[in-house]
Amino acid sequence: MPQETEELLKVRMIPLLALATLLGASKVGAQGPATETQTPLPVVVPRAGKDQTKERIQVHRFWDKKNDWLFAGVGAARAFDYFSTLNLRRRGDQEILVTNDLVDNHAAFAVVEAAGTGVSIGASYLFHRRGHHKLERWTSIVHFGLATTGAVRNYCLKTAHPKSAP
Repeated sequence: MPQETEELLKVRMIPLLALATLLGASKVGAQGPATETQTPLPVVVPRAGKDQTKERIQVHRFWDKKNDWLFAGVGAARAFDYFSTLNLRRRGDQEILVTNDLVDNHAAFAVVEAAGTGVSIGASYLFHRRGHHKLERWTSIVHFGLATTGAVRNYCLKTAHPKSAP
């Protein structure tokens, strides 16, 4: 087989190998299925540009250890925001981002907070599928930071004292 044909075959097989790796089907055989501790395969992907140069990128699973911790952090930050907002309402302050009726309905407000976590994970997944792995991680990092900042702000506000009648 000529060397050019062999190289072309290798380049065309790389996306299939990457897909098999993502689906967990790599290196199945006498040793058993692949474990998550194995390092991901580098994949050669053509990038748009003047000279059509090829760059190396790392393929990783969506539910890897880093994303697990980031998603847990987003969930924890949303829970922190939930409790800080309830505390804010108990002290007599007004919620500014959603209606007070929503916050006072604890079950509905918990669903909103959980949905926010789900939307964050979904956005990360869309970035992952499109190959924007930095944006995939930064979505969770920014969401974690904003939710935590909002919760801390809620606890730092002074208690609203009702005005007494003269």
